[in-house]
Amino acid sequence: MHYVKAKGILSSQNGMNLYRGCQHGCIYCDSRSRCYHIEHDFTDIEVKENAIELLEHALKRKRRKCMIGTGAMTDPYLPLEMEIGNTRKALELIDRYGFGVTVHTKSCRVLRDIDLLQKINRKTKAVVQMTLTTFDEELCRKIEPNVSTTGERLAALKEFQAAGIPTVVWLSPILPFLNDTRENISGILRMCSEAGVYGVICFSMGLTLREGNREYFYAQLDRLFPGIKERYIRIYGNQYIIDSPNNKALMQLFHETCGRCGMVHDNDRIFEYLHKFEDKAQNAQMTLWDLQI
Repeated sequence: MHYVKAKGILSSQNGMNLYRGCQHGCIYCDSRSRCYHIEHDFTDIEVKENAIELLEHALKRKRRKCMIGTGAMTDPYLPLEMEIGNTRKALELIDRYGFGVTVHTKSCRVLRDIDLLQKINRKTKAVVQMTLTTFDEELCRKIEPNVSTTGERLAALKEFQAAGIPTVVWLSPILPFLNDTRENISGILRMCSEAGVYGVICFSMGLTLREGNREYFYAQLDRLFPGIKERYIRIYGNQYIIDSPNNKALMQLFHETCGRCGMVHDNDRIFEYLHKFEDKAQNAQMTLWDLQI
């Protein structure tokens, strides 16, 4: 890892990335794309040494409370987070200043901060977003080698459910010829239902490939699944959006299953939920006032 001094920490949409790069080794990672201008080795994690100072300054200056998000580009619960602790320090500030939060991860290390997430969720809203890609544990270890397995992520989702913390699952990416099966999609959605997730985000049954992540992905396909790369090149060429040949049928299965299980499956509705700040204390007072009237 190496340290840099950042100029800012919150995006225009109130998202933050405390680190750049990743240690998880997922074979499909879009963050490897050259358009993100990560000039250092992807596994040499860039740590923003002044991130916590910048975040406190930003939160103090905000006129209105809002949801703060983390995990869009780099998982906030990389192994080195357990040593550095910037994600936990950020959650402490978010709690102190009364903001809401949503964290997006593939790691059950997020359970370390369940106490802080509960504190935030009692006052406003704390949402844990978890990515799930495959119901098959063996396949999971191949395509996501250094991260919590699907089973471990399911166990974490259930712990958050028991703690009253809402969860959202990202069903992505779905890799053609590897995990684009009815069995896989049904298995993942069954797990989501068991864990009581609020909703499941899915844009399509596929993935995106562009310069940077395409080359890494193809190299890993050659290593792990000989012959699959040639099928991609033959069918998709240099396309950015790679939809499974089974996309239409699997999306129908997705929407039907979510609807039957009571899980929100409209992406816009879920994003609206994730971005909406809720003041539970004020809502409780208004409810009490309504009862008195």
